[in-house]
Amino acid sequence: MSRHLNRDLEALEQELLAQGSQVERMIHLASQALKELRSDLIEQLMLNENEVDAREVAIEEDCLKILALHQPVAVDLRRVTTVMKVNGDLERIADLAVDIGERSQNLITYGSLLLPDMIDDMSEAASSMVQEALDSFVRLDISLAREVCRRDDIVDLLNKELILELHTLVSTGEAVIEPALHFFSASRHLERIADHATNIAEDVIYLIEGEIARHQHADLSVS
Repeated sequence: MSRHLNRDLEALEQELLAQGSQVERMIHLASQALKELRSDLIEQLMLNENEVDAREVAIEEDCLKILALHQPVAVDLRRVTTVMKVNGDLERIADLAVDIGERSQNLITYGSLLLPDMIDDMSEAASSMVQEALDSFVRLDISLAREVCRRDDIVDLLNKELILELHTLVSTGEAVIEPALHFFSASRHLERIADHATNIAEDVIYLIEGEIARHQHADLSVS
């Protein structure tokens, strides 16, 4: 690998990690906004979204420049490809965090309605999946990446349990139907965040082993 290519790849990955840190903060803000129903947190989410969108475009442009200037092959090509894919997933996670903020905004008028326990659990699980998926990228830790993929099933199970809880809540009267629907949407967004964290972990597996891990979760226990 040339010195210039290595320098550009390291700068690219540092920018991706800065994006990841900001997206992690957005997940935390969204979760806190949902829990506390605070408008100020929702406003912060909107401001962060603009920064994430701008950085997402800049990272993609840098990837294309590296491909054009250096024409990397083998593992270096996988590094650039992985950054491009992770970059897209991080931008979508940021969008989902904003979507959760919007659900929180709609729930503010129902401040007396208790947050279902499963949403809090889902929020913590999805947030930790994103953090650990990014950690696996930094450390090139394939065991951690595989563990993130396996944990997606836990979030899916929590989502199913939440749907059952919301059905029970709705049966208590029409007054809770609208807020229950907002909680349902928020849980769906959290499930999608976990899915994107899984995508990132799968990309790390691809980066390390050259193995496309999509649709192979049943085999991820084998390392």
